[in-house]
Amino acid sequence: MNINRQWLLAKRPHGVVNKDNFEYAENPIPEPGEGEVLVRNLFLSFDPTQRGWMEDRESYLPPVQLGEPMRAGSVGQVLETNHPDFARGDLVQTTGGWQDFVVAAPGQGPMGLSKVPDGISPEMMMSVLGITGLTAYWGLLDLGEPKAGETVLVSGAAGATGSVAGQIAKIKGCRVVGIAGGPEKCQWLKDELGFDDVIDYKNENVDERIGETCPNKVDVFFDNVGGDILEAALNHINMKARVVLCGGISAYNATEPVPGPVNLMNLVIMRARMEGFIVIDYMDRAGIAVEELLGWVGTGELKFQIDLQEGFENIPDTLNRLFTGKNLGKQLLKIADPV
Repeated sequence: MNINRQWLLAKRPHGVVNKDNFEYAENPIPEPGEGEVLVRNLFLSFDPTQRGWMEDRESYLPPVQLGEPMRAGSVGQVLETNHPDFARGDLVQTTGGWQDFVVAAPGQGPMGLSKVPDGISPEMMMSVLGITGLTAYWGLLDLGEPKAGETVLVSGAAGATGSVAGQIAKIKGCRVVGIAGGPEKCQWLKDELGFDDVIDYKNENVDERIGETCPNKVDVFFDNVGGDILEAALNHINMKARVVLCGGISAYNATEPVPGPVNLMNLVIMRARMEGFIVIDYMDRAGIAVEELLGWVGTGELKFQIDLQEGFENIPDTLNRLFTGKNLGKQLLKIADPV
């Protein structure tokens, strides 16, 4: 391959993202400078936060500029190296973007550049040991502070982050209820991941079902969805409850401002706490989380599910799987095999 295939951000989305927001391009393969390496992307990560990166507004990362490759986490293989810590053939994790090749270096970009440890598959590195696993770990344990015997409610529970957060709550001795869309996802949460109960938001009244499945009310709510589901959960919080705001995927494609919950006073009445977070604030402690997550995977206490698509041409459509409910677990796309 002597060209760098890319999907560039062509126009900012209004509502649902579609293929017209991107432009396919072919450019020369970049050359690494001093202290840099050339990486061939093998797997791309797809995460709801990418929708926010496409907007021209201030956020925790600068927006993707028009004409730039769409930003995405990746695992790839070093092809050329001008850095003493990286050798040709190393598997590495970086912010590779929607392209075949990227120049990367440690400390450069949102994810920098790090080796994939021996014995760890790219799929595991990009899911339970990657950003989604770290998000679940720190969001639940640092902000949620679950205690044995408490009730933990998780929205977006069949997604990459929610499914890990719920399982960690089970490991910590909590009763866990998940909210997901459709009978297949709900059955997976109960049968495979061991959730105590599930709520199908597509076919059930969420407010009523929270009351039924959480008879002792909710001590920790790990929210990936926002909107009406957040409002419903706030109706059932316990005294001194902790509400962890991880994401709000229900509003990411909204074309008009989405009103907040009308029952925020419940936080005052129940002396509860609601707090948001971004996982990049915890990257200096990533090793602590990875070690414990890997241990739980090894004992079988923590399972992870990969939704793997393939083909460079399918990259734009794969992003929308997150917003149409098609994915189960972590959404990845495979571009190439290592050599």
